[in-house]
Amino acid sequence: MKREEQLKYCKKCINRKLDMQVGLLCNLTGEKANFEIECSSFSLDETVIEKIDDTQAMEHQDVLAKLSDTTIAKFKLEQNYSKALISGVLVGFLCAILWGIITVVTGYQIAYMAIAIGAAVGYTIRITGKGIDQIFGITGAIIAVLSCLLGNFLSIIGYLANYESLGYFETLELFDYSQLIPIMSESFSFIDVLFYGFAAYEGYKFAFKSFTEKEIYELEK
Repeated sequence: MKREEQLKYCKKCINRKLDMQVGLLCNLTGEKANFEIECSSFSLDETVIEKIDDTQAMEHQDVLAKLSDTTIAKFKLEQNYSKALISGVLVGFLCAILWGIITVVTGYQIAYMAIAIGAAVGYTIRITGKGIDQIFGITGAIIAVLSCLLGNFLSIIGYLANYESLGYFETLELFDYSQLIPIMSESFSFIDVLFYGFAAYEGYKFAFKSFTEKEIYELEK
């Protein structure tokens, strides 16, 4: 058993002792842990359990660091990437339409909506995909950014439709798509890039199966 795995037990044992030079030791032997599967002298420190956070979701990299290989393998069997991808794209598309409608109706492009889109896409992927692999977070980030771009495009179509007194579908059909990049580039600003980054972060962060510190403890105790 690796030192990191041994420490998962030692940190919860009432017989632990901290040596500033060596690290965490067993108070009974005065030495580092040397057990392979379980420690016969292990005695659970109840005060440790009381201090474990049961409200805040842990960062994904911290979750992976605390879960055993066996537990990770078990959760990987429960993953459903196809379902996560389809649902994430669907929610991202609906959010983009909503972005376009709100922008046209209010006359303002609300940058904060990018964060909401990222969170919505991420949470959807989390719920439907139950993933812990990096691909879920990467997918959430990509869909979030593409949804923001689509939302901006639909806003442009909405403005043109109103200005020319045309229907939205008619405007989509008549639009000169060779001018799409120049038009969107002209309307782009630094604040857009910033909030697109936020959207990508939210889409990535919320796409993974979440755990609190106490849930991790319950799984690994």
